[in-house]
Amino acid sequence: MIIHSSEFVISAVGPKQYPEGGQPEIALAGRSNVGKSSLINRLINRKNLARTSAKPGKTQTLNFYHINKSFYFVDLPGYGFARVPKSVKDQWAKFIEQYLSKRDSLKVVLQLIDLRHPPTSEDISMFEWLGHFGLPRIVVTTKADKIARGHWLKHQKVIREALKVPKDVPMVLFSSETGVGKEELWGLLEPYLER
Repeated sequence: MIIHSSEFVISAVGPKQYPEGGQPEIALAGRSNVGKSSLINRLINRKNLARTSAKPGKTQTLNFYHINKSFYFVDLPGYGFARVPKSVKDQWAKFIEQYLSKRDSLKVVLQLIDLRHPPTSEDISMFEWLGHFGLPRIVVTTKADKIARGHWLKHQKVIREALKVPKDVPMVLFSSETGVGKEELWGLLEPYLER
């Protein structure tokens, strides 16, 4: 995928703010600090279009990034240990669920899981929820650079088994630091970008 243009468009909390025009959207879901912003930046060869933060829970809205003027990456608020009040988390859950279950432009969800750790109960719930709604999904195991190459498959197996990943759901090993998995992931995404 050759990237000609990429821009941040809007931070949205409801359908009235979503971009119009029906262009394909790729959503990124995962725990706070799993590397969603870093993955977007690596895929589009930009250092900091998507803002990364050392503080979990920084993303509190649906952030839309317009790529090549033809499709969007949508960065969802991270779930997990974000230090925010329960009332705020409940609010997030509502607008994330609304977006994931009702957005016609949404073509595929990338669920990011940190390769170093077994999936949490929230990871498992999200994976099951996406399956329940019949959303196409790709599991992306991030931070591969933090583990010796010889241990990659073992760690992926733990994740695959914990999530009960069906054979037809792809799993991609990824590192935002080294670019491992970038071409493979673009290859899986391209069919979803044809309108």
